[in-house]
Amino acid sequence: MKTSNALVLILVLLYINTSTEWPTHTVCKEDNLEIHYKSCDPQQDFAFTIDRCSDITTHTFNIRGAIVLRHSIKELYVKFDLIVNGKTVLTYSETLCKPGHSKLIFCGKKKGEHLYYEGPVTLGFKEIPQGDYTISAKLTNEDHVTVACADFTVKNYLDYY
Repeated sequence: MKTSNALVLILVLLYINTSTEWPTHTVCKEDNLEIHYKSCDPQQDFAFTIDRCSDITTHTFNIRGAIVLRHSIKELYVKFDLIVNGKTVLTYSETLCKPGHSKLIFCGKKKGEHLYYEGPVTLGFKEIPQGDYTISAKLTNEDHVTVACADFTVKNYLDYY
């Protein structure tokens, strides 16, 4: 009996480990704007919210994000891809942390630490593009290991005029 219970437990754990697909989370949803995200890291999900969807159009808005670090971040790099109809049309990358040059308060955090940010974010543009598209975001550390990644689906039909 103990052997069969142990076998069932092992099979369940193996199944969970190989079939992990994170749910799609809703960041915000209003009449003409929807933003959803899904973690593209098969081993870890994270939390991300925006106070009010309509605040995005004001250029600066408040967000909350949380994750438990699986890897230390002495250096941190971000890469964004704008994907339209399955094709990458724009790529942007930036160094966020490196020794002596840190743009974020959580640079230098260690593996296992809880990373939490709550506060304002300012976009470098006043209008988010209209239409349906995906923004793929990936954070990697100095060892080129994924710290976090997500695919954001945007459906924007806001009228800016």
